[in-house]
Amino acid sequence: MTAPAFGGEVSEYYQRFRRGYPPEVADVLTSAFELARDDVVLDLGCGTGQLTRVLAPRAGAVLGMDPEPAMLGQARRATAAPNVSWLLGADSDVGALTPLLGAGRLAAVTVAQALHWMDHERLFAAVRLLLRPGGGVAVVTNGEPLWLQDAAWSVALREVLEDYLGTPVRSACGTDEASRQRYAAALAAAGYTVDAHVVGYSAPLSAEEIAGGVFSAMSPDRLPAPEARPAFTERIREAVAPFLPIRERVRVRLLTGIR
Repeated sequence: MTAPAFGGEVSEYYQRFRRGYPPEVADVLTSAFELARDDVVLDLGCGTGQLTRVLAPRAGAVLGMDPEPAMLGQARRATAAPNVSWLLGADSDVGALTPLLGAGRLAAVTVAQALHWMDHERLFAAVRLLLRPGGGVAVVTNGEPLWLQDAAWSVALREVLEDYLGTPVRSACGTDEASRQRYAAALAAAGYTVDAHVVGYSAPLSAEEIAGGVFSAMSPDRLPAPEARPAFTERIREAVAPFLPIRERVRVRLLTGIR
């Protein structure tokens, strides 16, 4: 897992515009791993803490771990829960937690919208030593990218992005069915009992929120210069204007592997 794609100003857009998670997502995870008040959960690749904060009331302690200091800085400022701690590290650093936490200490390791950056097969094997009986791994995707949804406004957005980038925009960032099947097979091969869950919700989406979501997914070198962002946002607004008001339908997909 690498950090540079989410440093600097991108982390600010990530915190402001990335979708949060409804409480029903925490309900699924609490039930799947039988979370209790003395449990510890590791949210790996936590970004600015969208899932970390939802998990905080369901466990004794939650560790948010990410390789990008700017993301963790945003997470700290946005999180008031006293039982959350932040760690600088990547999926390749998970083994170093064993001396700190001890074997069999974690109730769950969650990876939300970040597994496509990681060596998932190695990760699934590495965390088994850290998990208590009945604990496990959860792979969470919070809907599809804004530019790949089955809606006319999303098609219009994709055309703007492809014109700006000069290349087709097709990456699903691990949210596609092929990726889910690959992760499920890897969990099963690592000895986990696998199950799948879906939580659906909908929310209004403005042109400004669409632009902010796009900026949150760009690497710093692709991000428009500050003085060019208002014009870029206006291009997006004009493209999606025929479809306003927009209400985005989101499916949170959870893949759980129980040890």
